[in-house]
Amino acid sequence: MPQFSFDFQNLDLLSVGVAVAGMLILGFVTLFTTPKSFSNRIFLCVAATASLWGVVNYLFYQVHNVELSFWLLRSVMFFAIWASFFTFTLCYVFPLEKPTLSKAYKRILIPLTVLVSALTFTPFVFSSVSGTSAQHVAEITNGPGIFLFALLAAFLNIGGIVILIRKTRRTPAEERRPLIIFLTGIFVMLALILVFNFVLPAFFNNPNFVSLGALFMFPFIVLTSYAILKHHLLNVKVIATEILAFVLSITSLVEVVLSNNLTIIIFRASVFVLTLIFSILLIRSVQREVEQREELQRLNEKLDAANRQLEDLSHFKSELLSLASHQIRSPLAAIKGFGTLIVGGSYGPVPDKIKETVQKMGESANSLIGLINTLLDMRKVDEGKMDYQMARTDLKKIVQEVFDLLKGLAETKKLEFTFKAPDKEIPVNADAEKLKQVIQNLTDNAIKYTPSGFVHIEIAEEPATPGTTAAATVTVSDSGVGFSPDLAPHLFEEFIRDARVKKQILGTGLGLYIARKIAEAHGGTMWAESPGEGKGSSFHLKVPEMV
Repeated sequence: MPQFSFDFQNLDLLSVGVAVAGMLILGFVTLFTTPKSFSNRIFLCVAATASLWGVVNYLFYQVHNVELSFWLLRSVMFFAIWASFFTFTLCYVFPLEKPTLSKAYKRILIPLTVLVSALTFTPFVFSSVSGTSAQHVAEITNGPGIFLFALLAAFLNIGGIVILIRKTRRTPAEERRPLIIFLTGIFVMLALILVFNFVLPAFFNNPNFVSLGALFMFPFIVLTSYAILKHHLLNVKVIATEILAFVLSITSLVEVVLSNNLTIIIFRASVFVLTLIFSILLIRSVQREVEQREELQRLNEKLDAANRQLEDLSHFKSELLSLASHQIRSPLAAIKGFGTLIVGGSYGPVPDKIKETVQKMGESANSLIGLINTLLDMRKVDEGKMDYQMARTDLKKIVQEVFDLLKGLAETKKLEFTFKAPDKEIPVNADAEKLKQVIQNLTDNAIKYTPSGFVHIEIAEEPATPGTTAAATVTVSDSGVGFSPDLAPHLFEEFIRDARVKKQILGTGLGLYIARKIAEAHGGTMWAESPGEGKGSSFHLKVPEMV
């Protein structure tokens, strides 16, 4: 059996790996929460540079090649200065999403940080190795630039804390919590680094914890991410994904720690890196899904609110329409009545010119009363309050009455006006007056919109078939203005009128809408057909027959 061995010295690798994985995951999660936030972007930079500093710091104590160890030490200083710079910047801008950066920050601090970080790779900061131990850098000779490095690092770390303390003191008490959490994270991080990276090595000759630098920054990353994300932590799905991603990353890291073969270590280290990348992408995917669901929920809430407003407006419209209609109809009826009395001579002889004027007033009153009745009918059908007196009725008789009523109007326009129906009764269950209103509307429209030619009315029966009942269809066809095919689906909607004729022929655009509602109340349907504009049209009303 293959022998299994475990090197306890790899525990520091596990701890560093846990810290790096956690920092990167938290950094990307924070960025994904509000990608456009400058504070969130800087926080990711802090997490990234701290992770790189931790990795390089760990490698510096593991490598046993003097030259490579020397360059790793320079890299430690390089990433340390950038981690300090981004930490200072985070203190400077937190928690603003779109801060305004000062000229001194842009023109002095950024160029100075770039210069000092570049100098860390030159002899100006570390000039040479002055002592070695077990093929490892033990002592180095500092260059004059080390003082510039130390001053900048001290300024960035102390300055960041000072800025954050001043922000906290100036912030109202109810808004201080995120800043206090952020400040606590910085103090914990600096305290850990001071104790384990300075006090123990310098005064107790114990450098065993120096390689765990990344672990000391982990509390700062955790507390800062909590301060930024505290309004988003209640999303269970994202939290579960973060935990899963972290566990997957650590599991793959443990396999690296348990390896004792270089090839296997390289392979499993690659798997760890890929797992970490996959975990970050997975969290991003889940967070996008959650954001989309939340946005959809917000849109649904807005839609519900809009629907409620529409219902309130519709109710208000109906009440206002009902009130106005009843208040207007009574005076109009009085005007019409008094006009009839004047024309009839009840108040004495009236000149013909005055009679003609009064008759026109009566016709206008009739038109307005008809409009009011139409509006009231619309309100009733919208609210389902139209009163129907259903009874066995002869459809042929109803259509004949409409034909006789409008025959004079068709003859006045010199139209060919015909009616064709079977030579027998066509029984339907209907409110005779309401059904008559529908047929009259179709016929009256046909006559209005036909300048010359014909208007034909026809009743056709459809026998019952398996699964269907017998039905009768009233078709009113004409040779009038017709309509375009794209208008057909909208003809039976509210206030729909053809723009070509609405200036010449008065109307409300409600007649066909009300007619359709009445037809549906009778269990019927309505539709319209036309070959095109100027080619006439056909309107159909289909209702079920009674046995």
